[in-house]
Amino acid sequence: MTISSISPLTTSGLQGISQGVKTTATNKADSLGDTFNQVLNSLNESQTNADSLVTQLASGKDIDVADVMIATTENDVNFRVAMAIRDKLVDAYREVMRMNI
Repeated sequence: MTISSISPLTTSGLQGISQGVKTTATNKADSLGDTFNQVLNSLNESQTNADSLVTQLASGKDIDVADVMIATTENDVNFRVAMAIRDKLVDAYREVMRMNI
């Protein structure tokens, strides 16, 4: 059995990693905005669906009341989650603005 010597450290791998970290940070910033837009679009669809079901129920169409209640409850939960995310984002922004440079 032969034992090979330890090869010297090289920084070429580290440069690739640091470049990847910079790219990932930029992508995550874009990703956060895209994710929040997706959440808002989903919330809008949920609101539209719940409003449509409530309107159909109020106009006397044959709609199950349980379906209307489920849709409005889902919309309420989605709205509360979106408000919580918004509050956390505002808190994070304020925290960053308070930082001393």
